[in-house]
Amino acid sequence: MPFITTNDGTEIFYKDWGSGQPVVFSHGWPLSADDWDNQMLFFLRNGYRVVAHDRRGHGRSAQVDEGHDLDHYADDLAAVTAHLDLRNAIHVGHSTGGGEVVRYLARHGEERVGKAALIAAVPPLMVQTEANPNGVPRSVFDDIQAQLAKNRSEFYRALPSGPFYGYNRPGAEPSEANIQNWWRQGMMGGAKAHYDGVVAFSQTDFTEDLKKISVPVLVMHGDDDQIVPYENSGPLSAKLLRNGELKTYAGFPHGMPTTHADTVNADLLEFFRS
Repeated sequence: MPFITTNDGTEIFYKDWGSGQPVVFSHGWPLSADDWDNQMLFFLRNGYRVVAHDRRGHGRSAQVDEGHDLDHYADDLAAVTAHLDLRNAIHVGHSTGGGEVVRYLARHGEERVGKAALIAAVPPLMVQTEANPNGVPRSVFDDIQAQLAKNRSEFYRALPSGPFYGYNRPGAEPSEANIQNWWRQGMMGGAKAHYDGVVAFSQTDFTEDLKKISVPVLVMHGDDDQIVPYENSGPLSAKLLRNGELKTYAGFPHGMPTTHADTVNADLLEFFRS
């Protein structure tokens, strides 16, 4: 399996398929590059080179005990893009992966980047603060960490069975395969990385990062997202971006790249080609 070793000695697993303009996918917490299977096959068939990595402590990457913060996440992504010498790349990030993309662009510049897309992404800031009164109370994230520490396997079964994919909504038809695949990916990673990652995705403020980005960015968000609430994320990010476009999806859940892959893929393809 292909790996790179970062400057701090962390082994990062990645996939690299096809040729053409590169599309680089950054996954959400606590998943892996496998969460992009549908998108990677779709864009491969449409003539793109598709790349995805497992974040440190996730999937097949090393379960190190340090570096579970957005600066390290961005640096690891930069290491992958440099190793593969990607140029004019389109970066797509879901959830925490959206934060990773934003921090990467702000921290490492846009020389290698053509466009970006943020799907149900955590920026600008998730947690409630005096400056962000409409954010999610910190107690919610404390509870996530408590459940993870108590019984990670049970928690990783409950989250995709309910709010992540919107399967707790009236009339929803849960997919057992999606639930089990989410659990599988989560349990591949390390508990320490996932525990620390809760703080990383919830407390990192991306406001100034978003202001630095000049490449075209498509912001995609469902208005029934129960994980990263729509009102305090997608619209605010689009306003902070210099060249941002907001696309709102009525009734879509947080896990929309899986539950509504056909719609997401079609809209991404249109954006890539525009």
